[in-house]
Amino acid sequence: MSSILTNTSSMVALQTLRGINNNLAKTQDEISTGKAVSSAKDNAAVWAISKVMESDVKGFKGISDSLNLGESTVAVGRQAAETVTDLMTEIKGKIVAAQQDNVDRTKLQTDVTALVDQIKTVVGSAQFSGLNLVDGSQSTVDVLASLDRQSSGTVSTSSITINAQNLSVGGYTAKAAFTGTTGASTAADSAATSLAKADTTGVAIVLDDAITYAAGDSISIRLGNKEVSYTVTAEDAAQSAGTVTNIIAAGLKSAADGLGITDLRVDFAANDGTNDASLTFKVADTNGDTVASLAQDLTITAQFKNAGSGGLGALSSIDVTTANGAAAALGSIEGLIQTGIDAAAEFGSVQSRIEIQSDFIGKLSDSLKAGIGSMIDADMEEASARLQALQVQQQLGIQSLSIANQAPQSILSLFR
Repeated sequence: MSSILTNTSSMVALQTLRGINNNLAKTQDEISTGKAVSSAKDNAAVWAISKVMESDVKGFKGISDSLNLGESTVAVGRQAAETVTDLMTEIKGKIVAAQQDNVDRTKLQTDVTALVDQIKTVVGSAQFSGLNLVDGSQSTVDVLASLDRQSSGTVSTSSITINAQNLSVGGYTAKAAFTGTTGASTAADSAATSLAKADTTGVAIVLDDAITYAAGDSISIRLGNKEVSYTVTAEDAAQSAGTVTNIIAAGLKSAADGLGITDLRVDFAANDGTNDASLTFKVADTNGDTVASLAQDLTITAQFKNAGSGGLGALSSIDVTTANGAAAALGSIEGLIQTGIDAAAEFGSVQSRIEIQSDFIGKLSDSLKAGIGSMIDADMEEASARLQALQVQQQLGIQSLSIANQAPQSILSLFR
């Protein structure tokens, strides 16, 4: 039966052409984006898996940066340890020469002192991005090394621990007393205290004048993530105990004021013969008459760096100007050289481990990227062939629809 109301052939041709056009649009999308799965509607499961893997790749990029930073930091520490070891080997040569009686031990001592000063310079400058692994200020440092994803979806991180080494000729000890403490300091005095955001009473740090301060000693105060310090000079050390603490406190106040921490006020109370010199950190505006507020609670830590008490502290007592002193120095230098060798070996070992992990993270990231590509990337050869076929099908579909649309016109001949 022929009908001018319902053209079945046209409807079939139209549906076929629509399917061809949809497939053609999808193929063109694959070619333009390069992806077979470019959104969740294409394949929800594969898209979800690929997005999780992409987030892990981004995480591994951050881990790679962390490993590079850690490797550079360790490399600086290792180089410092090796340099210090070489310098101590030179010192040993001077000490050995001083064992003989017909030498100028005074000149040898001058050389030894210069080499010890150079060791201090090397240790003090061996920092990378503000972190020094050889001056005794650190015990351990963790380097982010891996991102671990469990089958349950739980994600955790793991780290490589760096054991810092103390190659300083001075080390950190507890000799800066917190508020209320007078007389001899204890280890507890170096514990951190916190200044609340709106604390107008403040936190006081008292400098104990019962301590004999020597040239090279220094007191540091860490205010949050910033630090100020004052190093005692030979001229300072020659002053009376009370005067020395006043000089130190005044220097620390000046440095703390220079940090520019908004709404932090530092008050200095000088040693008056009865009360020790002190610094009080509190929250107030510059005039001290209006209560203000810090951005957050401020952790305050005071430490005393005592010249001659570090891992290589015995270097400061080497004296080859006498036969007995030269003999004693020969007995101690071997242990000091071994300390430097052990430090360099420790850093070398952990640097090698970080390099291996960094190489593995790079290869792992590449493998993940390849896996993501195999899931979502389009096969361009297949897409090209499919495009050609669909374009031919589209032309045939249009022709078929045209023929189907012309069929009702043949009915007119029945009415002639």
